[in-house]
Amino acid sequence: MIYGIGTDICDVRRIRDSLERHGERFAEKILSEAELATWRARSERWPERGVRYLATRFSAKEAFSKAIGMGMRMPMTWRDCEIAKLPSGQPTIRLHRGLKDWFEAQGLSAHVSVTDETDYAASFVVVERTGGATLSPEKS
Repeated sequence: MIYGIGTDICDVRRIRDSLERHGERFAEKILSEAELATWRARSERWPERGVRYLATRFSAKEAFSKAIGMGMRMPMTWRDCEIAKLPSGQPTIRLHRGLKDWFEAQGLSAHVSVTDETDYAASFVVVERTGGATLSPEKS
């Protein structure tokens, strides 16, 4: 059963501007430790690829927050929501700390798709109820 759907489109130029203004602190606010390591490696080899990586992660986390019906409020945090890759290359959502506990207690699972072009990154997230609690987002 579908619990929620979220989508987001992010202007890559806006992410680039934020990086120029705030430097690495901006990436550190948005990315998990694993994502941060990937971002640094990509940015070192090809800075534009690093910007797009950050934009897709920003977009996916926004879409996820919409799909769970919380926006960016606890237990949803930027760093506790990680967009990882399966060995096949398929993106997946890996949660940490309080967000993971809340998500599992709700009996939820998530599916994510990300894409980017020169100026935009977009994401789509579907969250399903697979078991567990039956609370809606506003009652949890």
